[in-house]
Amino acid sequence: MKIVRDPAELEFPVRPVGFVPTMGAFHEGHLELMRTSARENDCTVVSLFVNPTQFAPHEDLSKYPRNESRDAEMAEAAGVDVLFAPTVDTIYPRRTTEVRVSGVSERFEGEVRPTHFAGVATVVLKLFNMVRPDRAYFGLKDLQQCAVVRRMVEDLNVPVELRFLETVRESDGLAMSSRNVYLSSEDRAIAPRLYQVLARLASTLRADPQVSVQSLVEDASAQLGREGFEVQYLALVDPQNMEPVAIFHPGCRWIIAAKLGNIRLIDNVPV
Repeated sequence: MKIVRDPAELEFPVRPVGFVPTMGAFHEGHLELMRTSARENDCTVVSLFVNPTQFAPHEDLSKYPRNESRDAEMAEAAGVDVLFAPTVDTIYPRRTTEVRVSGVSERFEGEVRPTHFAGVATVVLKLFNMVRPDRAYFGLKDLQQCAVVRRMVEDLNVPVELRFLETVRESDGLAMSSRNVYLSSEDRAIAPRLYQVLARLASTLRADPQVSVQSLVEDASAQLGREGFEVQYLALVDPQNMEPVAIFHPGCRWIIAAKLGNIRLIDNVPV
């Protein structure tokens, strides 16, 4: 595996090229994206870049886990051909242009983290332009991010095929996340309840598609509150446009964000 820091060195003699954009701190979720790309493409590129523009001033940019040597070993073992690890100055020699994807970015995460998706869309488009992949791979744990990237690619005619893979989970159901390492042992034992509640909501809705979505939301939010979660949002949405839906239809998903202690967790499940 080759480690590249200069975008000018991103030249690939074989195609197709698969691309997995990441912020490092790799776990099995990242590795599944890499392995899938390695199976489906002749060359796989992974970017490792902790993007400062998607963090608000009060968020945990300085605390975000970083271990490039460990990540490089894991990427190579997963079949990655090129690890692109640029500096902040390389990605942002200046900050005069920003990509904003209206509509799909404005609810849920967009309300809680108003600057987040502009940072995501801008860096993803820059990385697409540097790597020029044929396919790009994202995890559906970040469901709204997937919707934002999909809309940006459609609106700006970016020549890349998007592949979205289902969330990879721990054995107890907790969605894998780089931030899980910050959970206390007590909170780590409670955290899987988030997925369990979502799975129950999906099962309830499948069994009775006419059940009141609002009553399900209220009951589940109250239950999680009693168990120590601070629920920021819980909703049934259309994953294409992230609009709330009041009645079940094929393809909709339950989404949630909640704080447990000082750690913010997000998750979603299909219905």
